[in-house]
Amino acid sequence: MKRVYNFSAGPSILPEAVLRRAADEMLDYQGSGQSVMEMSHRSKVYGAIIESAESLLREVMGIPDNYKVLFLQGGASSQFAMVPMNLMTGSGKADYVLTGQWATKAYKEAARYGDVKVVASSKDKTFSYIPKLDPATFTPDADYFHICMNNTIYGTKYHTLPDTGKVPLVADISSCILSEPIDVSKFGVLYAGAQKNMAPAGLTVVIIREDLIGHAMEITPTMFNYQTHADNGSMFNTPPCYTIYIAKLVLEWLKNDIGGLEEMKKINEKKAALLYNFLDSSKLFKGTVVPEDRSLMNVPFITGNEELDAKFVKEAAAADFVNLKGHRSVGGMRASIYNAMPMEGVEKLVAFMEQFEKENL
Repeated sequence: MKRVYNFSAGPSILPEAVLRRAADEMLDYQGSGQSVMEMSHRSKVYGAIIESAESLLREVMGIPDNYKVLFLQGGASSQFAMVPMNLMTGSGKADYVLTGQWATKAYKEAARYGDVKVVASSKDKTFSYIPKLDPATFTPDADYFHICMNNTIYGTKYHTLPDTGKVPLVADISSCILSEPIDVSKFGVLYAGAQKNMAPAGLTVVIIREDLIGHAMEITPTMFNYQTHADNGSMFNTPPCYTIYIAKLVLEWLKNDIGGLEEMKKINEKKAALLYNFLDSSKLFKGTVVPEDRSLMNVPFITGNEELDAKFVKEAAAADFVNLKGHRSVGGMRASIYNAMPMEGVEKLVAFMEQFEKENL
């Protein structure tokens, strides 16, 4: 069996132990005589799966009791509309910080439904840093304050959260969910597409404080109302059943094999340090993000020569290091080193980069 080192930004690498477990249970899930792919979402056996997935997520992330966990569809992109439709119903105002493509798309979508203000942006330097924020510029009566916590394309991350006072903080955590502990109580809403660190594509997780549910705009479609899903235990319609099942397996792996998010963070820090230390000392490659805002999950880098970048990506793929090409909007390279990427994968990538540097300087 051939397995490559997959540095894709998403859909991305999954733990091999999870894939093997899923393969073992593919035709017969725990004696039910059927695959999770084909069982009724209303059955008792599937009910136990989704309940276990939520319970594990609450345990692993330390989610307080006054927060609802919703298993939805539509990707994080659907939340760009769901958040304002459900939350921007008091003053009709919201603040956004633009730190990349997804934060910008979220802002543009929200602007369709209310008075949305850009508090700060790092577009001036190709989103290579997290802008310093001045609370004096925040809208005091905003219904919420939105950030994208980890920027997949540009490789930046908030290491210090903005102090928004009584204004609920909303964060897209698609590419950093489950990578380290997070204090859920500091947020009004957290949302994430699962395909980076949690499960295959198809599942969107929303963690929302209960007092923020039930205030949707009149125009909000039934399926876009958080109340609909909170009242029905994420079962108003057929949920992404198999993806939720894989998320359950990933959460079991995180809890039992890794030892929780504190341990996962330590592993991720070691992986990232290995790659960043090489980039900082390299004469050929260099990282594109200011050191204080670097992501643990997504590491963009360049040689400064587009032809050499393309040569590196091609030769890396031939050596079984795949999906290293940077996003089409920025070029260069990007190594996404999510939870499931083993230390060995980063070590071998760095060794390959060292050899490439010797041969191309």
